[in-house]
Amino acid sequence: MSNEISIGSSAMLVELSISSWTARKLDKKVSNEVDIAKNTKVSAVNVNKNLMAGTGVLDKIIKYAANARSWHIAQTLPWSDNGSRLLPMSNFLAYKEQLNVLEGNYNALVDKFVEAYPNLVTAAAFQLGDLFDRNEYPDALTLRKRFKFGVSFFPVPNAGDFRVDINEEAKADIIANCNDAYNHRLENAMKDAWGRLHECLTRMSDRLSTDVVVEDGIATHSFRVFRDSLLENAVELVDMLKHLNITRNTDMEKARLDLKAAISKYDLEELRGSMVARHAVKNEVDAILGKFNF
Repeated sequence: MSNEISIGSSAMLVELSISSWTARKLDKKVSNEVDIAKNTKVSAVNVNKNLMAGTGVLDKIIKYAANARSWHIAQTLPWSDNGSRLLPMSNFLAYKEQLNVLEGNYNALVDKFVEAYPNLVTAAAFQLGDLFDRNEYPDALTLRKRFKFGVSFFPVPNAGDFRVDINEEAKADIIANCNDAYNHRLENAMKDAWGRLHECLTRMSDRLSTDVVVEDGIATHSFRVFRDSLLENAVELVDMLKHLNITRNTDMEKARLDLKAAISKYDLEELRGSMVARHAVKNEVDAILGKFNF
């Protein structure tokens, strides 16, 4: 991978922020009661209540938010510790289109939850019994503000693009530091892409293996079970790597094309039932693993 490449025109930074009401509340009174009952010498117990216990509606929102974050990570590459990730420009339109769908669905779930909120509080009161405290529940208007779905886009700063009024020697040191940080982030981004490819290949190699089972002196081959996602994830990765290869690394492109060729020859049913198909794809996958420096 070259560390001289500038990606300012081929990628941008994106920050996705999704927040949800957790409905978790520390019950100091009950925590203290447990400490006393167990004769602890210090405050050793924290009892956290689920204010929506037994209702399940909020859980769907939190799970949806987690899935949205996972999708966002799959579409982008790591860049900085503050949450900024690298979004290839070639993937921007598809990313933005799907993000709008995710945001709309998230807000629809939240609106449905807020609408049902009074009834859910009543249901939670029944579930929580003596732990219920109405004062711990925000009003509907305040509750809605606890849910947010936002995204921000920023340009990728050019390596060494540093303008400040200091002496040339100090400026040179700062620019060198900026260049090092830039190249380090770019290297980590590509390591992430290589890591996804390696994980996919090793998973396929393992699941497509056959085990030899000996019973009554007779050896038979046993197929390892795999989910549909084994092939589906490989297909998705092959498509995504076209965008995530932001340095246009020739080895990564070759590995991508080799994997694309390997998985295009057989469908799921053939891989599940045919030893010939399994061995053929596994051999090609293992060849990719052995050919490139992961």
